[in-house]
Formats: sequence, C-alpha cells, structure tokens
Amino acid sequence: MAERSFVQEVQKLRLGDGDEFHGEGILAVTKALLQSGVSYVAGYQGAPISHLMDVLTDANDILQELGVHFEHSASEATAAATLAASVNYPLRGAVTFKSTVGTNVASDALANLASGGVTGGAMLIVGEDYGEGSSIMQERSHAFAMKSQVWLIDPRPNLPSIVHAVEKGFELSEASNTPVMLELRIRACHVHGRFPTRDNVRPSFTLKDAIENPKRDVNRIVLPPASYLHEQEKTHKRWPAALKFIQEHQLNEFFSEGAQDFGIVMQGGLYNGVVRALQLLGLADDFGQTDIPLYVLNITYPLVDDEFKRFCTGKRGLLVVEEGQPDFIEQNIHSILHKAGLNTHIHGKDVLPMGGEYTGGVVLKGIRAFIAQYAAHLLPAAVPAVQATHQLAISEAVAQVHPRPPSFCTGCPERPIFTAIKMIEKELGQHHVSCDIGCHLFSILPPFNIGATTMGYGLGWAGASAFNTSETSKRTVSIMGDGGFWHNGLTSGVGNAVFNQSDNLLLVVDNGYSAATGGQDVLSSKAINPIRNTNNPIEKAVRGVGVEWVKTVTNTYSLDQMRQALRDALTTKQQGPKVIVAQSECMLNRQRRVKPMIRQRIQKGERVVRERFGIDPDTCTGDHSCIRLSGCPSLSIKPNPDPLRQDPVAAVADSCVGCGLCGEVSHAAVLCPSFYRAEIINNPTAWDRFKQGLRERVIGWLQNRIERRLEGIAA
Repeated sequence: MAERSFVQEVQKLRLGDGDEFHGEGILAVTKALLQSGVSYVAGYQGAPISHLMDVLTDANDILQELGVHFEHSASEATAAATLAASVNYPLRGAVTFKSTVGTNVASDALANLASGGVTGGAMLIVGEDYGEGSSIMQERSHAFAMKSQVWLIDPRPNLPSIVHAVEKGFELSEASNTPVMLELRIRACHVHGRFPTRDNVRPSFTLKDAIENPKRDVNRIVLPPASYLHEQEKTHKRWPAALKFIQEHQLNEFFSEGAQDFGIVMQGGLYNGVVRALQLLGLADDFGQTDIPLYVLNITYPLVDDEFKRFCTGKRGLLVVEEGQPDFIEQNIHSILHKAGLNTHIHGKDVLPMGGEYTGGVVLKGIRAFIAQYAAHLLPAAVPAVQATHQLAISEAVAQVHPRPPSFCTGCPERPIFTAIKMIEKELGQHHVSCDIGCHLFSILPPFNIGATTMGYGLGWAGASAFNTSETSKRTVSIMGDGGFWHNGLTSGVGNAVFNQSDNLLLVVDNGYSAATGGQDVLSSKAINPIRNTNNPIEKAVRGVGVEWVKTVTNTYSLDQMRQALRDALTTKQQGPKVIVAQSECMLNRQRRVKPMIRQRIQKGERVVRERFGIDPDTCTGDHSCIRLSGCPSLSIKPNPDPLRQDPVAAVADSCVGCGLCGEVSHAAVLCPSFYRAEIINNPTAWDRFKQGLRERVIGWLQNRIERRLEGIAA
C-alpha cells in the first residue's frame, strides 16, 4: 500500500500518437519508457523516485499488455543486476533507485555492467537526493558515472526535455554499448507540464525470444583477459561513439550563443534556476529568451571538447553552475580549455558555494557577482525586490518559528518501542545502540536520544559487529526496520551474527511496510498484494539462518510486553544472537486505509465509534512525562487554568488517533489520572442518545451539589 495511488493517472499512459499528455514528471518518465519500447523495468523505491515505482505498480496491467516485465527488486544491487538482460540481447531495460545511497549499494553490479558493456539500451533512472530536501549524506551521482564510465544525463526540468532524454538515452546507450544514467532531482520528478505523445511500442525482440534463443559472449564477462580489453574498448570505441552521438543529435543546447563575450555553462537540471535568476536581473524574459549566452549540459558526462571550444572561443569569462562538490565539471573544463589554448577565465566555486543546494537565491547571488565582473552596466542598480523580500521573510520566520526536530507520525507504533528502551535504561543502565536507515532513525533525536551510529540500510546489526567479546556480560542493542531487514539485514546482519557467534541483541521494527519510502509492501507485509508474495514472517526467516533466541511482540503499544521482551533479551543467560521482532502496523498506512472506510460508513448512516484521548487540566500536574517519553505531535502544552499554578499543563490536539501511549508512559504503563479516554460516536443510535442524556443529568446533578456547597462556604 503506497502513500499515493496513481490508478486514475496511469490511464494517461495509453495516450497515442498526436495526443497531448498533461501531468507530473514521474508519469512522463513512465510514458517515455513505454514509447521507447522498454522490455523490462525494475527498481527499489526511495526519494525522490518512489512514485515511479508506485506508478509502475499501478500500471502493471498496461505493462503486461505491452509484454513489459516489472519487478520490485530486493535492493538496488538486485535492480542494477537486472540490466544483465541487456548485455547479450537487444532488449531495452530500465532500473530506478535513490542516489547516492542506492548507487552505493548497486555499484558492484553497475561496475560489472559498464565493464562488459551492453547490446540493448540500459538505463538507470536515479533520484538525485541532494540539498535541502535530502535525508542522506551529501554526495553526487557524478562520481559513479566517472568511476565506471556510465554516461550521465541531466535534462532540463521540463516534460518535453525529460521525455526526449529518456528516448535519446536508450539510443545513446545502444550507439556506444554503454549503460546510461538519467539523473532526476526532486523538483524534476514532481514538475507538471505537457508534451505531445507517441504510440507505446511493444518490443520487437521480446523476453520470450531471448529465453528461447540463448546467447553468450565470453568477452562480455569480466574475467581476464577480457577485463583488460574492456578498458581499451571504453577508451577507443565507446567514448568516441558517445561523443559522436551527442553532437550529431544535439543533446546539449546553446542559447544566445554570441550575445556577449562571456557566458554561462550549467547542468541541465539547473537551467530553470539560472534563467529565473537572469529574469530577475532583467536579462531574460518569461519565455527563456536571454541576453547572456548559455550552454546547457543535458549530458554532464562525458563532456564534449569541441562544443566547449566552440562556446568559449572569443569569450573572456565563463561561469560554471555546477551543484555540489567536488567540482568535477569545472576541473574538466579547465583541462579542455588549457589543451585547446583558450584563455577564457573560468569562474564557478569562487562566486558560488562549494557545497549545498543551488537554490534560487544562491544562483541569483552567484550570477550577479559573475556578471558584475564583466558587464556591470547590464545589472540593475538595486538588489531585485524578490530577493530582498525573500531574505526578509526567512529572517522573520527564523525569529518566530521554534526549531523542531523531525519525529515519528502521530500514533506511530515505533514510538513505544523507544519509550520502552528508555525505561529499560533506567533499570539496566545505558547500552550501546547501533541504528539503521528508516523511520526508526528519528529515535536518535529528542525526546529519545537513542543511537550512536548508522552505517546504511539493513546494516544496523553489522554496525555493532565489532562489539562482540566475552569480557563483559553487557550486550549491545541494534535496531533495524523490516524494510532494511529484507533489503540487506538478513545476510549482512543476522547471518553475520550467527556465523560469528554474537551474543548481542537485534530489535527488528516490523510495521508491515517499507514505511520510510512511502508505505510499499515488503515480504513480511500482512496485506494481500495481488502481484507480489507477502505474509512471510521475519521470525521464521531469522530462525532459518540459525537464531535460536527469538521473541515476537505483536503489540508494540503494550509497554509491558515491550519492556519485558527487552529485559529478557538483555539479561538471559543463554548465549548467542538474540532477536526481538516488534510488530504493529504503520499508523500512517493504517489511517490511509481506515479513514476512507470510516467516511463511507458515516455517509451510509452507520454507527461509527472512534477513540480519542484528552487531558483534564485540573488534574494534570505539569510533570510532562507523557511528552518526554512519547514526543507525539498531538501532545502539546497550554496555559494552566489554575491561577495558583504557573506550570503549563499538557494538552491533546485533534490529530490524536487514540493509540493511548501518552497516557501509559506517564506512569510506568498505567494510565495517568489526568488522561481520559473518550468515544466519539457518529450516527448514534437511540440507546446511545438515551445513555448520553442520562449521563448529562447525573453529572449535572452532581455538579449542582458542588455549586451549592461552594455557595454555602462562601456565605
């Protein structure tokens, strides 16, 4: 169950020749794949291309009609290895995953694929998760392209350019026998627009044809001496073929080439930001017509020497707008111009920051500084009003908005797990905790402050493997999600711990989905998936590789169960690896499923009861342990109604989903006296109304007694 359904939108994929597509970037990529005659698609979900996997899932019927095989890969390495189908056969294939963490995982398969080369077009669609919207280490895909010699496509972020890049990318791959990488930033994935469509193409050479007519070429396999020949083939055959194709098909673009004796070269994905900056400076119009020469690198690797010589001849200065570090492109341009004997002065990281996302404000500031050195008379006298207003708005927001660390969703079943760990710490002392990638990584932040390291997806237990000694009875705790477990953790974590006789603890957070990437199903999901195999228990898997001490907690909201399981695992005399599987469904996915059902029942006039919690301000002591050990977004504070008390009291917002954790943790798993549980009833029955009326009369009578007593005291 993904976070968003594309069931209706995927019908646009049936548009044919002469129609016009209107929609989102990810849908446009999918349509371009089908127009290109792709035979198979695989991938692993992750920002910012999770929606591509979701679109392909919802479009599975359309894919099957065209004979296209689609897989949810176990990992990015699995996805990249799928492209092996294009090594010996004229099959076009595409895989997708988040970069650079996904490319890290896939690098072994990618290196072998690039070394031997491909016959059919092979495309990697990577989500460039870089900058302010990123949740990963700040690295670039460019390094992987250079390392393995994979051509890197970075198209202008509009739908016609993206579709053109996909279609020409397959042709470039086939013309040079080299896999290509299509890089899409977050904004490109979700940009909206239109483009003229063509008919979808059913592959002329199918997977069936390949299976029934197997081929092999030992020179495509990375073994000496073929591996040495691969390097020579890359240099003398594939590289020249790629350069020729890029030039002949004009994949890079020139704008206003001779307008000035200086110019700007940029990654294609940054084109919109550059043109917007020029527009604010009065040097471009609303349609992209610019007074400054622009050279747009829709192919950022390899660079075409002849095109740079053409663009830079007669120019005094060149600004390189290259996001991220190291400055691979800028260094390459220095080499190209030096060898060509051109004296064009190159600017880049001197007027633009070395690291960080090139947002609109950053690009505007850098371009203004560059133009001021070469043609100051072209610039407006004052800073553009938009920039000044933007800076003022940010400074005012910073002064008024309190910083808040990212945390778990309201009612998240992972929150009580870390509450239980904090309680066990008071009882048994602190333990070294090794974390993993996923929603549960929020535990490293307040209010839990749990976790010392995280080494990668599914590497939670591997990250604590060095702490394995008989010199102490204290055990380390490792944490892993169900998504990470099936991605890499079963082998790298559990299998490794069994083989090396670890005496430590792994806690697997089993919320039923790959929740952090959008709620996609995994092997252990309990949901019935029509095109995938689910309901494979994690406990069964870990026992299968040799773990003997395993406990499954089926309700993480029960702090009694969670604490007891942790206590047993950390104090048992039994030696060997220990695993706790903590199960409760992801609340976000649960609400996505349940809320529409509740709305339908209410609309039909059915009786619906929903639980909510509240806090009695007269009873609340202001201790706020409910907040310190829960951190739920629906928990807040408000002024104390008692004039004799100054401490603010806790309050529950309307976003409460009724999980009850906040009340339990307030007093060691016993409902705090200030908390009350309320039932909200839609379409109440006559009996419900009678009970409500009776309660109001009884409570009113008791309240009147209190008021009369108070009046007597006052008299």
